[in-house]
Amino acid sequence: MINNLFPNLYIRNVFDIDFNKVYELGYRGLIFDIDSTLVPHGLDSTKEIDELFEKIHNIGFRTIFLSNNSASRIESFNKNIKTAFIDEANKPNKNGYIKAVERLEVEKTEVLLIGDQIFTDILGANLTKIDNILVKYLLHENEIKIGKKRRVEKAILCVFFITKRIFKRNAKIEKLEVHYND
Repeated sequence: MINNLFPNLYIRNVFDIDFNKVYELGYRGLIFDIDSTLVPHGLDSTKEIDELFEKIHNIGFRTIFLSNNSASRIESFNKNIKTAFIDEANKPNKNGYIKAVERLEVEKTEVLLIGDQIFTDILGANLTKIDNILVKYLLHENEIKIGKKRRVEKAILCVFFITKRIFKRNAKIEKLEVHYND
């Protein structure tokens, strides 16, 4: 049961993902969380994120935002990216993930979720059997306070790193070599 809380891969941020290699591994659809995954909570998209999505789309990926946020929040973030989205998804409920796969029009085995929360993004992806990457959550500049849930996630990640060989699920994404961009 605890392995449902473990990501297939844990990395620092979305810019450390080699999306060309992800495509070579056979993924065709990407499900993204927004807040604390792509930008700190509540912020609009940045030039770097807009450029990243342009690159992702040029590679050939289909993308969708899956968020527990309202449609107006997602629309504000999405104004330059213009990708599909599902609002008020009630993550980790599987229904939003299934709907996202259907809207991407690819097989579930070709979908990769990228998010920042174990108890919503990763749990929902694992329950739906979607490969996933957990990114370190983004904070606002000078923000240092984290909630209780983030402290529990930190403990779960410690267990993940200790036991990841035991719980290996052989997801395609686990073959990705991560080289951190500084």
